[in-house]
Formats: sequence, structure tokens, C-alpha cells
Amino acid sequence: MAVRATVSRFPLDANTLEASGLPWGVTVTPFAPFDERGATPLYGSGGHLLPRCDNCWGYLSTLCEIERWGWTCALCGSFVGLDSATLDRYARPQDCPELSSSFIDLDLPAEGSGDGEMQARPVYVAAVDLSSSEEFLELVKSALLAALEGNGSLEIKKLPALVPGSLFGLVTFSHKIGLYDVQGPIAVVKNIFIPDSEDRLPVDLKDVMPLLSFLAPVEMYKDQIAAALETLNPTTSWERTTAAGQGNDGVLLGGRGFGVAMAALIDYLSSEYGSTFALARVFAFMSGPPDYGAGQLDTRRYGEQYASKREDADLALLPEQTSFYKDLAAVAVQAGVCVDIFAITDEYTDLASLKYLSIESGGSLFLYSNMDDSTLPQDMYRMLSRPYAFGCILRLRTSSDFKLGYSYGHFFPDPQYENVQHIICCDSFATYAYDFEFENSSGFFRNTEPPVLQLAFQYSIIVPSEETGTSELNSISSSKFCVKRRLRIRTLQYSFASNINELYDSVDPEATLSILVHKVILASLKEGVREGRLLLHDWLVILTAQYNDAHGLVQSGTVNATSRVDVAFSQCPQLQSMPRLIFALLRNPLLGLHEEGIHPDYRIYLQCLFSALEPASLQLAVYPLLASYTTPDKQAYPRHSLSRAALLTSGSPIFLLDAFTNLIVYYTPSADLSIPFPPPHDCLLRTTINKLKQERCITPKLTFIRGGQDDASAFERYLIEEQDINGSGFSSLMGFVPFLEDISQGVVEYLK
Repeated sequence: MAVRATVSRFPLDANTLEASGLPWGVTVTPFAPFDERGATPLYGSGGHLLPRCDNCWGYLSTLCEIERWGWTCALCGSFVGLDSATLDRYARPQDCPELSSSFIDLDLPAEGSGDGEMQARPVYVAAVDLSSSEEFLELVKSALLAALEGNGSLEIKKLPALVPGSLFGLVTFSHKIGLYDVQGPIAVVKNIFIPDSEDRLPVDLKDVMPLLSFLAPVEMYKDQIAAALETLNPTTSWERTTAAGQGNDGVLLGGRGFGVAMAALIDYLSSEYGSTFALARVFAFMSGPPDYGAGQLDTRRYGEQYASKREDADLALLPEQTSFYKDLAAVAVQAGVCVDIFAITDEYTDLASLKYLSIESGGSLFLYSNMDDSTLPQDMYRMLSRPYAFGCILRLRTSSDFKLGYSYGHFFPDPQYENVQHIICCDSFATYAYDFEFENSSGFFRNTEPPVLQLAFQYSIIVPSEETGTSELNSISSSKFCVKRRLRIRTLQYSFASNINELYDSVDPEATLSILVHKVILASLKEGVREGRLLLHDWLVILTAQYNDAHGLVQSGTVNATSRVDVAFSQCPQLQSMPRLIFALLRNPLLGLHEEGIHPDYRIYLQCLFSALEPASLQLAVYPLLASYTTPDKQAYPRHSLSRAALLTSGSPIFLLDAFTNLIVYYTPSADLSIPFPPPHDCLLRTTINKLKQERCITPKLTFIRGGQDDASAFERYLIEEQDINGSGFSSLMGFVPFLEDISQGVVEYLK
């Protein structure tokens, strides 16, 4: 569990916080195997025996004062007595992790199970869009085969991602739903036609095929599953024309009944929730928008000219046009079904409406606009290979002088308990954020105990059952799984900043950027992208003004020249990266405008991606890392500014740009022709690239460019610091130097 605060020293009171101009909060990666310093939790058992405060329900930790008959809560200060059984346990402190570490992971007994374990098997269902092309289906097949079998590429290991014991189902959708039974000598598909005007199918899927005939054990039927995948073909134009109907205004509807298919599939799976599976994951592969049956989306709004209607196109395209998929997500949660959406298309699909089905059910949203260089197979394998938790409950508690302000992330709040978040599926990368506010105007009293945070993360994992007396590792008996429930507790104590300068010196720029990105996304969804950009720009102006005032460089009412403003934060190293980060965020497609050519689906994809990234990854996505190499085996400089001047002054022939979703190796036009291109597989540069790929939650696209011969625009578009776009009226589209001048002018106006 990694926790990163925007400031490692907390402000003393609300006035200090406001005067600093800084956001105050934390980012939390609850299922990370390490904390932010690389330490692992102390494991143990008896999580249900962990003492809790009678007043605030916080857990006992090493920060609590423990006396002979009780303990004092580090959060609220209440004294809590200990019963005799707990006193007996604490007579052996070496058996009690909570007495030795503030970061613990304890087993819990499973509910309704006498032996503490519930038998279950991982369930995966692929839902494939047949209202598509041959190229789309070939890509989907390769992704699913990579999960079933793996391959020998650099990105994908040879081992399959779907472990023996998993259950796999294949379903297709178009104007009809196809259920595949692969447990016979040849695959059998049963089709159910989707009605155009009804919300559900005329027959339940369980009446068409028993669920356990549909879900096949992977280790027994892997070849049959692979053979079934090879039979997938697009629906013919004749079939689609026959299924198509006339929609509103006489528009011809297609044959992609995604909404009805997902609703029927979730209902189908729910019958075995809690017995056959504890979590089922559905991989929905889409080649375009749902345009048939219930849940169909009107994509004409993308082509409308909002300017003529005096509407903000960015604001109009960001909200969902129907609650169908948000409501369906709630049903999926109750059914124990997590949905991952893979949109493989360059046409407008209205991900603003579809996203809720994935992110609120604990899944992910992927967008691939180009099938030729899609990383779908690698992403599929990577996602299935890493561990994940499910049925999670996350709760953050604070000491009594401050409280949670707002929570950000892909979760849904508990309807009964405040500040409790439910997370259906959570991997080791998923990150959430909170900001804080003071409980009252007095803030922290100078003579009180330091502020304390406690995070409680209750979760389940699926692990193979320990089998004895069998020699065949792939036998059905050895492929059983069990569900284990655990409680992870992390308790942290922070110090105070005695003044604003100490507060500035304790800033974590990456965590600060994370909180800002969440705030800007929220503002964009509520009031539009333009408002989000203005909010971010004004925040940097205020921060710069407050910093200058705090350091006595300029003061309110006395400044009249921008040359006196220290916009580079020269006296505070921790803040020096902020202007570049904000400049880059303003230039990011996340905040690009409709008239600048930003596709609305791409913006929604970035919102979903950025709002789940941990701080270091998010900084790369916003402001890429540019490193230079003298040769493929020798690094020259680890970091450059994103400018053409950096290329010219470094004198290095090779550059590696890491933009999180893209890795670009660029050879300058002056690079010696004796330097091998592309770099050899056994060189330092390739080793670095492969390491970056393995550490990432998604597979970055790798591109090699030889300057002077290849099209270098993919690399040059990241060199944003010298790019000027005139006539737009938005300061965020200036080059970096004019941007700093604009911020300086804003400071002058603010301090007048």
C-alpha cells in the first residue's frame, strides 16, 4: 500500500493552507505490494481479532499508547480497554503483527465458511463484436490466444495468462447473441436474436444453454476454445441489412446490440455468483458504438455544429447521453461481474456513456484507434498475468483536527457509511486520491499530537488450494481455487510545517500533480474543458503569487513589473518542476479543445487512464522523460527539457522519449551511420526499454525514428516547449517562455 502526500509536513491551520496556494491531500495505491519506500507489509492471521476504538472505529497500531489494561487511540485520543483474550495474545507480542509494524496484512475468516475458505474458480468471458471487420476479429483472436497460450515475443511470456483451473466462456454479439459450447468434439453455437424494441431477450440465456456448459475449464478445453475462436467471422452485409431498422428521423440502424447482450450476459452469470465464482471478468471487444436494441447510442451528436447553437462542444460531448450503462454497472456489481471494455475503432463510439460499465464495475477502458500497431494482445496478457483483489472496501480515517474533503477514483461510495469506498476489482497499479480540510478554523493546536492517517483495505484474492498426494499438477483436483479474505492496515504520522516556507520545502510534485489532475477532470465534466483549463492556469498564478509573497520577493499592492516575479521558484527546489508540469498538462489532449481536433472518445479514455495512475506514471504521461545516449550502450544525460534546443546542445546522437503510453527512440539526422539502427537487442538502450515495458500497467507503443529519413512528427510533437500556436486566445497554447511571461503578468494583476 503506497501512500503519497502532497506535502510531507502538514499546514498548521486553514489560513496557512490558503496562504500557501497548495492542494492538501494524499494518493493511495492500496493493493501495491510495497509502500512508497519499498517496504512490504507484515503478514499475519486473526484480522477479526484486531482491537478497534469504541469511538472512531480506528484500529490499534504501533502509534497507539498501550498500557496494561488498555490502549489510547492515535486517531481520536479515546482510551479503550482490552479483554482478557486479547491480553493473553499480547503476552506473546511476536505473534501479533500490529504490535511490530504500522503496515500489516492480516487474514480474515471467510463469511459463511466453516474452514475459513470458500471454493471458487476464476471465470473469464470474452464477448466479441461480430458487427465488425476481418482485421478486428484477427486482432481479438490474437489477444485471446495470447491469454490462453502465451507466445515467445519480448512482450509476452510463453506461459498462458489463464491459469489451469480457470473457466472460460465465449459469447458473440451483433443483431443476435451467440453462446459457444466448446466441451464437445466440435464447438456448438446457439444464437438468440436481439429484439429491436425490447429491453431484454425473449428467453433467458440459462434456458438456451446451462451456464456450466458455457463455462469450460481451460486446462481441459484449451484446444477446443482456440478452434472456436478461429470460427469467428463478421456478420455479412446481408445479415446486417436484414437486422437493421429505421430509427428516429428515418436513420438506418446497424446491428450491434451491445447493451442487450451485456445485460443478458450479466444476468446469465449472476446465477452462479458465490458458488462457481467469486468474481467473473467479462472482456467486451467493440468495433463501434451500440446501435441496435436497448442501450443504443445516438452518435450523430459528434457531427453536430455546436457553434451554431451557441453550445460548448466539449461540454456537450463529455456527459453520458443515457443512464443505461451506469445502471447496468450497478447490476454487474451485485452480480459479482467486472467488465473490461476494449474499443478497437476510430469512429465515434460515445465512451462517455459506455465508460461507467467498466470503471464502476471495477474494470478498465481501453481505446485502440489503429489496428495496425495495436498493443491489444500484450495488454490483454499483461492484465491477466498480474494479481488483483476484488470485493474491496477502502476506508481512510484521520485524527480529529482534520477530515476528508473529496475522494477521487474508480470506486462507488457506500450508500450508508461516509468515507467508505467499494472497489469491485483492484490491481497493484490502481490508485485513488483524497483531499483534506480542517475540522475547524483553529486547525492543529501547536501542543497536540502530530496528525495521523489510517487506511483500512479489506479485500479478497483467489489462490490455488494446497493439494497433497497428487503428482499431476494439471489434474482437475489440483486446479481448485479458494477465496481468501484479508485486512490491510497502514497507519502514518505526519509532522507540522512551522511556516509556509517549510510547507513549500515538503511538497511532493508528483502527488500534487495527481490531485490537480483529478480536480481538473472533475471541473471539465461539470463545467467544460475551457473551465478546467482556466482553473489550472489560475491555480499556478495564485501559487506563484503566494510563493513570491512568502519569500518577500514581491508583496501585495507593491508589484508593478513582471521582471520582479520569481516564476521559476528559484528558492524552492520542490516547486521548480510545477510550471513545466502545468504547462504540459495544459497542452495535453486531456485538456485539448474540440476545435483543436481532440476526439471526444480519446479524451474520455485519457480521463479514465489518468484518474487511475499512480503519481510517477501520471507525471510521465503529462510531461514525458527525454534521455540521451552517446551510443546504444552508453547513456549521456538522464533528463532533458522537451525542446529542440535540448537536442542541439546535448550533442548526443540518440534520444529515448518515454511518454508512458509511447516509447520513441530517435536518431538525430547527424547521427553517425556506423551506429546500428534500430539498436541491437542486447544493448543498454534495449534493456532499458524492456524494463520499462515490464513495469508498466499498459504496453507502451515502441517506435524507432531515424531523423532526416523517417517522418519525425510523432517525436517532434512532444517537443512542446518551443511550440507557439497563435490566434487561439488561450495562454495554454503558448510556448514555455511566453507561458512563464503570461504567468508573471497574471501574478502582477493578482497582487495589485
